[in-house]
Amino acid sequence: MGDTMKQKRTGDSAAQFERELKKAKKEKYLLRLYVAGMTTKSKQAIQNIKQICDEHLKDRCELEVIDVFRNPVLAKGEQIIATPTLLKKLPLPLQRFIGDMTETERILVGLDLRPKV
Repeated sequence: MGDTMKQKRTGDSAAQFERELKKAKKEKYLLRLYVAGMTTKSKQAIQNIKQICDEHLKDRCELEVIDVFRNPVLAKGEQIIATPTLLKKLPLPLQRFIGDMTETERILVGLDLRPKV
């Protein structure tokens, strides 16, 4: 009986994820990538996030790249303490990713584009 309940919950959560994924495929994403100058690390982060947008959010993503050196007020307002930092502003909830943005799978899960394993 316990296995049946576990299967039902797993099936329910898989079905729920599929419903959420279909809904997400229609939603627009607003992403802000904060970088510090045009360093190698910044360029790599920009390239990685643009690739994710192109492959997984085609025509549904607005990506703003913000250099904290050129716009420190905006960075302070968003409480950016490290770069690169990616903010998913929309759809809610707000998500924050810090690092070089090379962990594509982690970002896709955080953007609700892949199920959590």
